[in-house]
Amino acid sequence: MFESVSWGEVLVLIVAALFILGPERLPEAMSWVGRTVRKVREFATGAREQLRQEIGPEYEQFRKPIEDLRELRNFNPRRVVTQHLFDGDDDPLGFNEPVNNGRNGSSGTRRKESEPLSPGEKPPVDPDAT
Repeated sequence: MFESVSWGEVLVLIVAALFILGPERLPEAMSWVGRTVRKVREFATGAREQLRQEIGPEYEQFRKPIEDLRELRNFNPRRVVTQHLFDGDDDPLGFNEPVNNGRNGSSGTRRKESEPLSPGEKPPVDPDAT
């Protein structure tokens, strides 16, 4: 519920509470908030356990789609499309593979990245890119 609240925001809330309630009433208010949050957690845990006992094994079938919906909060379409299209390739567009178009006297095959040019050999050039 409060997953997106940062420590800075909590500090601002505490300072605001200090100004609104004053230093004499702030400890009492904080203990009340702590007790209330604890009770709400106990109610939620008790309701979850009671539901699990009443429904039985079908509880997991109901819980799975809800967990899938929670995962959609972290959905990043750019990452998903990249993974789907390139399927884990290191260089899917081939930018690191030099193209030898046959103009420098060698054959028209692709050169491995780790293979150096022989002495006097010109690096490959893509005439469409220049």
